[in-house]
Amino acid sequence: MTKPTGSRKGDRRMNESCQTPKHTRDIDGPGAASLGMLDPLVGLPPVLDACCSVRGFWFDKTDDRAMFMDKREGEFGTTKGPLIVAPDVVADFTDMPFPDNSFRLVVFDPPHHTAKRLGSTDKGDMARRYGRLLANWRDTLRGGFAECFRVLRPEGVLIFKWYDAEIPVKDVLALTTEKPLFGHISGKANRTHWIAFMKPNNIINVKEDEG
Repeated sequence: MTKPTGSRKGDRRMNESCQTPKHTRDIDGPGAASLGMLDPLVGLPPVLDACCSVRGFWFDKTDDRAMFMDKREGEFGTTKGPLIVAPDVVADFTDMPFPDNSFRLVVFDPPHHTAKRLGSTDKGDMARRYGRLLANWRDTLRGGFAECFRVLRPEGVLIFKWYDAEIPVKDVLALTTEKPLFGHISGKANRTHWIAFMKPNNIINVKEDEG
């Protein structure tokens, strides 16, 4: 299984800076119609990281099994040095440029703080690394969940990550009608939640109901 034809523009840059690679594809901008026409069984990798940022929890930041997506792209200055956000596809997780039922696994690690905590600009280190939610964060996350499940194949798995220092995880899980399977809490303060979902196979369910 191969990814859309494109270019790896920054592998050398990654080696020099020890930051995320500039790993992009030649597409016609965010939400490119050409991506939407690809056969999901042939043209796309099995895994999607829906808001990859710097690919911080990936063992291999250029893993060919994954498509890395983020609405941001570029190099941002922080107090700890340059931060490079280099997605394969530049798009918003509330409006993904992929067909239905495209991926076997989707990773969803959205921004978890609002402007109330991070301020009204994106100048802080945390805002630049993770992004920030606006006042309509419920609509944003609800749309993100809906898109993640749309592009998942039936019985595909969604891995959702949330840090609940500001917004309780129960308030976020209430934004999707899908039922989580299990989860794990990690981090120094036990505030980082990893939660697994499985997309229902409605075709099987319909057949069982008809039988």
